[in-house]
Amino acid sequence: MNQRPRLLNYLSLVKFSHTVFAMPFAIIGFFLAVRHDQYPFSWSIFIAVILCMVFARTAAMAFNRYVDREIDGKNPRTALRE
Repeated sequence: MNQRPRLLNYLSLVKFSHTVFAMPFAIIGFFLAVRHDQYPFSWSIFIAVILCMVFARTAAMAFNRYVDREIDGKNPRTALRE
């Protein structure tokens, strides 16, 4: 069974492209924090920040889509959302 359409539907549902758009802001925030000597750069923390940003935003978007499904169905602008 081809999983590609299922993955694309999921990425569309959680608006993964918006997560990618927001990524530079998380990275800039990380580097602004580590520019001080008391917070040295760490690859493990950098990767954790990236993963937390992706997972938190994805979970929030999925939750928002789930909670708003009835409201979105009544609004003509959002009625066709998955």
